[in-house]
Amino acid sequence: MSRRSLLGRTAAVAAGATALTATAGGPATAATAAAAATRDVDVAIVGAGLAGLTAARDLVAAGRTVVVLEARDRVGGRVVNLPLANGGVTEGGGEFIGPTQDRIKALADSLGVATFATYNTGKNLLYKDGKKTPYATDGLLGSVPPVDAAGLANAAIVQASLDDMAKTVPVDAPWTAAKAEEWDRQTFESWLRANAVVPSAKFLLDVACTSIFSAEPRELSLLFVLFYIAAAGNESTPGTLERLTETANGAQERRFVGGSQLVPVKLAATLGDRVALNAPVRTISRSGGKYVVTADGLTVTAKRVVVAVPPPLAARITYDPLLPADRDQLTQRLPMASVGKAIAIYDTPFWRADGLNGQVVSDTGVISSTFDNSPPDASYGALMGFIEADEARKLDAASEAEVKAAVLKDYVTYFGAKAASPTSFVLQRWNNEAYTRGGPVSIGAPGVLTQYGPALRRPVGGIHWAGTETSVHWMGFMDGAVRSGERVAKEVLAVL
Repeated sequence: MSRRSLLGRTAAVAAGATALTATAGGPATAATAAAAATRDVDVAIVGAGLAGLTAARDLVAAGRTVVVLEARDRVGGRVVNLPLANGGVTEGGGEFIGPTQDRIKALADSLGVATFATYNTGKNLLYKDGKKTPYATDGLLGSVPPVDAAGLANAAIVQASLDDMAKTVPVDAPWTAAKAEEWDRQTFESWLRANAVVPSAKFLLDVACTSIFSAEPRELSLLFVLFYIAAAGNESTPGTLERLTETANGAQERRFVGGSQLVPVKLAATLGDRVALNAPVRTISRSGGKYVVTADGLTVTAKRVVVAVPPPLAARITYDPLLPADRDQLTQRLPMASVGKAIAIYDTPFWRADGLNGQVVSDTGVISSTFDNSPPDASYGALMGFIEADEARKLDAASEAEVKAAVLKDYVTYFGAKAASPTSFVLQRWNNEAYTRGGPVSIGAPGVLTQYGPALRRPVGGIHWAGTETSVHWMGFMDGAVRSGERVAKEVLAVL
């Protein structure tokens, strides 16, 4: 099964550098924030990812005053373009969009950011039990790797069962599903062991799990997995596991021309100095009927506050008065998954000449899934691989040189000797990022959704919650982040 998109962080890139500086009309840096040490607005927004920026856009359009406080020196949260030595860019975080991801597409269209098809011409590679098998993706099985017939049959039954169960999970309140308690008492691993009884079928579902969640099946509640599947659609189209895993007609179908970070960069540019960079928020307190949000170099008073960062990071802010116990307990139980992206750059996408599309599914190595990340004009080649779950954690303390060596070893195994000598190499390690600490999404273990789920979006006084983890559609994706921003803006406007 092919790799779903990763929702990742942002960094300043050459294409958007002017939009990120503290020039007139651009986001404020620490220096300009210090010059304006206090601000009074209708709404203070914590986090300049797609959720926070979208909320700010809608609030400003409704005539409200806002400040967006961002800890990093760039916008975009878990969406990042990494600059390359050859002058190009590649994505280190959220990258792909696909069918039913309507809101991120509409936002990109409004900002003039075009998309192009993810390279998907040629054969995928299955590397299993030391054997490399090319296989077509346009046949009856689609992109499902060609394991033995018994495994394929078992995997098909398991997938159909997961989709059927997911249809019974309300996306706005998965903890209210008829079998929520039963499903939330068990891990996805325990359910798979009882249902994916053919070893090759279990392999396919394990790879799908790590590719979708960057987490091992043992880490996830079955209910959380079913909710995630249910959320992979929109208001008129039910979610499916296939939509999460596929490239063609799936969540990895298209990419953004110029890199996905152009979307938040251009959105931030429309907000100008309402966006304050280098301003990590330390405290949110209530005083005299208003909220006081204290960030490095800047204090904001506001009628309402939107916290648009991942739950584990929201928990690191000091709140006065204290948050309700269920909200705090929720954030203690929604850790980030573990992920990195490694991109090797070559003069050409040489694997295409061998009839390969650059997509691999493997049962071994540091990299178990890859994509062709070359630009639309193929002016250079880029192989992108995901380092996920247990493999990511094993390398958290490794040097970049050690990670590079391990990654290139896998690329050579998959694509041959030419892969050993990239012209450059870039690495994004989300577990080691101060203002992310993992990715692509917060994950739920057994018992979390049924016990604490109702606190996920419920406002606490004048504090409102956004971010992709709060979305009812496409949670964990860029589309979910945009949807959460639109939802929270309506929520705030209704009470202002």
